[in-house]
This record gives sequence, C-alpha cells and structure tokens, in this order.
Amino acid sequence: MYSEVHEPQNFLSKDAVKVWLIKETISNVIGFMVLGILLYLDYRFSWKDWIGWILIGLIPITVIGAVWSWISPYFLYKSWRYDVDEEFLQLKSGVWNEKHQLVPMTKIQSVATIQGPLLRKYGLCKVAVETMGSSHVIPALSKEQAIKLREQIAQYAKIKEVES
Repeated sequence: MYSEVHEPQNFLSKDAVKVWLIKETISNVIGFMVLGILLYLDYRFSWKDWIGWILIGLIPITVIGAVWSWISPYFLYKSWRYDVDEEFLQLKSGVWNEKHQLVPMTKIQSVATIQGPLLRKYGLCKVAVETMGSSHVIPALSKEQAIKLREQIAQYAKIKEVES
C-alpha cells in the first residue's frame, strides 16, 4: 500500500540555533534571578536552615542546567530533519532519544505557520500540523520555506482526502 519510506533529508534554518540560544539565555537569566532573590530573602529573614541548604544545593544544578541549555541547541539542530511527500509528513529529531514520526497525509486536519517575536526577528516561522489525536511542530524554517511547506502539506492532505 505505501511506498518505501526513506530518511528525511531537509534541515531547519541555521538561525534556529540563534533563536534557541536567546530563548535559553532568557530562561536562564530569569531562573538565576529567582534563585538569587530567594537566597537574599533567606539571608535577610533568616529562614530555617534547611531552606538555605536546599537553595545552595540548587546553585550547581542550575549552573549545570544553564551550561547544557547553551550546548543542546547545536545538537538539536544537527538531529532535526523533516520531509514531505504525497503520503507522509516525516519528522525526525532527538539528541539522546531519536524520534522518527510518520504522519499520514490522510490524517492531517490543519496546518499553520506560527511566528513569535524571536522568530520574527530572524525571519523564521514554525509550521504546526494538527491531526485528530496529536499535534506536530517543525520548529524553525525561513518564512518563505514555511509558507511553501504549509501550502504543500495542505495540498497533499486535501488530495488524499478526495482520492480516498
């Protein structure tokens, strides 16, 4: 019934790494600020000793998490692939656990492009695909490429519904 499925070959935009790094930096700054405020409040109001020890224990965990969050976008970019044909939308991602998804065109109900402030700054869009039971996102494509992919998926999904 289905033709042989090959590994997806299309990459995300290279600017995806920049967007992910900025997003992670913002999250890390907020996390460090919250931790710093809690440490200050612990010092200022002399909370129970165990609270101070827990906060001090969170410092190395937070630092390790921050370092990983600045390294992981490079691995994520190298692992992300997608492809589209008349039968399937293929998504392949994962740094530690590789995930290869095949979404049949006959199951796709909607497709949209999404562009937040950071993506807009770099001229990127997400492509979101919805099925009855799940949703899938291609996280960072150039705006032109995302619009072209959205139209292509919409066309294939409609053709498959009519032919069935």
